[in-house]
Amino acid sequence: MKGFLIDLDGTLYRGHEPIPHAAAFIHWLKQQQLPYLLVTNNSSRTPEQVAEHLQELGIEVPAAAVYTSSQAAAQYLTEQRGGNRVHMVGEAGLRIALEATGFALGAETTPNYVVQGIDRSFSYEKLTEAVRHLKHGATYVLTNPDRMLPSDGGLMPGAGSLAASITAASGVEPVVIGKPSPIIMAYAIERLGLPAADVWVIGDNVHTDIRGGRLAGCRTALVLTGVAMADNVQEQLASAGLTPDLICDDLQHFIEQFNGIDSL
Repeated sequence: MKGFLIDLDGTLYRGHEPIPHAAAFIHWLKQQQLPYLLVTNNSSRTPEQVAEHLQELGIEVPAAAVYTSSQAAAQYLTEQRGGNRVHMVGEAGLRIALEATGFALGAETTPNYVVQGIDRSFSYEKLTEAVRHLKHGATYVLTNPDRMLPSDGGLMPGAGSLAASITAASGVEPVVIGKPSPIIMAYAIERLGLPAADVWVIGDNVHTDIRGGRLAGCRTALVLTGVAMADNVQEQLASAGLTPDLICDDLQHFIEQFNGIDSL
């Protein structure tokens, strides 16, 4: 039995557009009865919102098959037992995940944690407030390190770009939760219920998806439909210093290569 940890942005969809063969790929997984989990560094949506978005794009996936960096961040904080006061820089997906696990947001007293994800209303005031809390001893937790994200109109700055400004101003390096961190990878593999060696990580980003899979001991497949594309893949591989097990034009190409590997 093989299992799959599959990226979302740039792998199944790009903004509000489905990537060709994405729906057929999910159908193939179900038809073959192969376990899978959609693992996303995007912290802005809840699993239910992700599933709804996918359904609008013609991709049928239950919310239980979605695991976000916000959920992983909340799970990590729960395990730390370092207090329940959180100052959040982020959007609804992060807020709901933190509140669902019992964390108090916006407390007047100094927070135990500054938790930051993507925040498309990020401002100088938010930067200042986060830095002040970190200077007063709060632990900095970053949902994901992505500096750029694929979208309808091309690449846009991600949570990692915001984190760069917070780190530069505060001098505090964050605990990184999302890919390529072993934190989210360990949680996702545990949810899948298979040994890491029997898991394929599929994504479009060499620095997050492929590196995360490699560090976790999984097999990896890079699809050229998002951050990595045919015209930049060699540059991406060189900058990361990594070579995935498979490089695929798209998810249909992955199925063809996967079926052709005798060792599987």
